[in-house]
Amino acid sequence: MNDFMKTITKEQARRFILLKQGLIGSYRYVGKDGAYEFIREAGCIQYDPVDVCGKNAELTLQSRVKGFTKKNLQDLLYKDRLLVDYADKELSIWPSEDWPYFSFYRERSRQMGEAFEGLEELKTEAISYIKENGPVCSDTLPIEGEIFWHSSMHWSGHWDKKSPAARSVLEQLYTDGTLLIHHKNGSRKYYDLAEKYLPAEILEAENPCRDESEFMRWRVLRRIGAVGLLWDKTSTAFVGMYLKAEERKKILSELVEEGKIIPVMVEGVKTSFFYRAEYDGIMKDVLDDKADLKPRMSFIAPLDPLMWDKALIKAIFDYTYSWEIYTPAVKRKYGYYTLPIVYGDRFVGRIEVVPDKSTELLMVKGLWWESDIRVTKKLTTALEQTLKRFARFNNCKGYEK
Repeated sequence: MNDFMKTITKEQARRFILLKQGLIGSYRYVGKDGAYEFIREAGCIQYDPVDVCGKNAELTLQSRVKGFTKKNLQDLLYKDRLLVDYADKELSIWPSEDWPYFSFYRERSRQMGEAFEGLEELKTEAISYIKENGPVCSDTLPIEGEIFWHSSMHWSGHWDKKSPAARSVLEQLYTDGTLLIHHKNGSRKYYDLAEKYLPAEILEAENPCRDESEFMRWRVLRRIGAVGLLWDKTSTAFVGMYLKAEERKKILSELVEEGKIIPVMVEGVKTSFFYRAEYDGIMKDVLDDKADLKPRMSFIAPLDPLMWDKALIKAIFDYTYSWEIYTPAVKRKYGYYTLPIVYGDRFVGRIEVVPDKSTELLMVKGLWWESDIRVTKKLTTALEQTLKRFARFNNCKGYEK
C-alpha cells in the first residue's frame, strides 16, 4: 500500500487535523446549530461529569463553536432530543439519528440481562412504575435489594460486585435501549422511557448494519472522522470497541478499497495514516496552500476528540499532554485540570482556570507556555481575548491572572 500513498509533512498533517476539527481559520460552527453540526460530523463526543470550568462535552464545543453556551447542549439533549447520552467511546453524546446503528449493542445487552435470575421481573416492575410516575433516578425508584454482577455474565462494566438493585435495573434498561437519560442533576441521572422522546421512525428503524462486523467497520470510519487523521496503530481513539490489530488492519484495508478512506504517509513517521474521503477537499486545500489558516486560540477539553490519541499528538504536534486529574497533587507537573492551548497550527501551552463563584471571576491558577514559544504581544492579545470568551462561557464577569 505504501508505494501508492502520498506523503505529507507534519506541518501539513497538523493543519489538516485542525481544519477538520474546526480549530483554525474562520469559525465553521456557530451557536446551537453549529454545536449539533459538529457532533454529527464527529460522530460522538465524550461525556465526563467532572465540572471544574465546564464539563468535557461543553468544553469540546466551546473551543470551536462561536457563541456556544452550556444551555445549547442541554437543549439539544433534553429539549430538542437531537442528541442522546449513550455508550460509545465510554459514555458519550451522539446524534439520535444514529440510534439504529447500535441495535447489536442493545440486543447483546438484553441477552446478557436474561442471564440474571429475577432481573426480568424487576425490569417489568421498573417500567410499570416509570410509566405511572415519570422520570426516576436510582434514589427514587422503589426497588430494594442488591444484584451481584459477574464479569463472565455481563459486559457493561459491573465487574464482580454488588450494586443496588434500583440502580442496576435502571442501567440495564438504559443499556437495553428501553430507557434514555431524561435529564441530569449534576452527575445524577434521571431516566424515562425512550419511546416518549424518540420518534418511532428512529426507534423502529431497521439496523443499517447486516452484522456486527459491519457495525465495527462503521465505528472505525466514524472514529477516523472524529480525530481527522488516524494511524494504523493500537490507538486510544478506538476505546470501547475492543478492536484487535488484525481486525483493524483488515477493516482499514477494506475501507481503502471501497474508497471511504484515503491513506497517507507523514514525514518522519513510519506508520500509515488515514482520513475520510469526504474531507479530501480539505487535504487538497492544505497541500495547495489554499486553506484558511487564520490563527485562532482555543482551550481544549482533556477528552476532546483532538486529544483521543495522545501518542499521535506527540508524533504530529510534538506536544505531550497528561490529564493529571487522577495524579496525586505532589506528583503533578502542572495542575488538577489543565487545558491544552491551541494557537495557529500548534499547541503553544496549557492553562488551569477555575471560576470563583463569590467574585464571579475566572481565576487563572496556572499558565505554562511551551519552552520554544516566544510570548509576543500578538500571543498575549489572543490569550486575553480567549480568557474573556471563556469567562463568559463560565458565566463570569471577567478573569483574573
